[in-house]
Amino acid sequence: HKQGRLIKVFGGAITLDMEYRTKDEDIDQREDESKEAKDCIAKYAASFITSQDFVFLDAGSTTVRLVDYLTETGAVFVTNGISHAKKLAKAGVQVHLLGGECKSTTEAIVGDEAIEQLRRYHFTKGFFGTNGIGKTTGFTTPDIREAALKRCAVAQSKEVYVLADSRKCNRISAVNFCAFEQAIWITEKIPQEYT
Repeated sequence: HKQGRLIKVFGGAITLDMEYRTKDEDIDQREDESKEAKDCIAKYAASFITSQDFVFLDAGSTTVRLVDYLTETGAVFVTNGISHAKKLAKAGVQVHLLGGECKSTTEAIVGDEAIEQLRRYHFTKGFFGTNGIGKTTGFTTPDIREAALKRCAVAQSKEVYVLADSRKCNRISAVNFCAFEQAIWITEKIPQEYT
């Protein structure tokens, strides 16, 4: 702090080279950002899914693209993303949509009802979106309700994958949902400081 390289905050510190985000961007705005990177990430992530999988698919602008690249339609999906459920159903995939509060900016289902439902499931794989990535901060999101749901789904998943383009590196949002070491991060390129 005295050297001007970080800022002290309650419970720790954040580096000054981190971009701090406190609000979600609208889902329509995020759909148009980094399209090529998101498609590359989604295609690679989809290759991990087998017919034996019971998958949690988190709401998000990168995770929704995973559906476009599914070659295995025998897997069963649970999602909190409204558009995700619609795309999966159109693709002929068995899908369960969590119930609860619909968050308008992300079109994600959040809240205690959804978390209670999640606790009944044991996923072979979970695919998550994130707003920020940091080695010490982990994977973060601005909304406490969304973070609580993600945290629960991470705990219920045998394998945890976070799908995020490299723009999200060194960004931090208000609430952590997963430690950096707890997930496999799928991205289009890994910045040097993360290797």
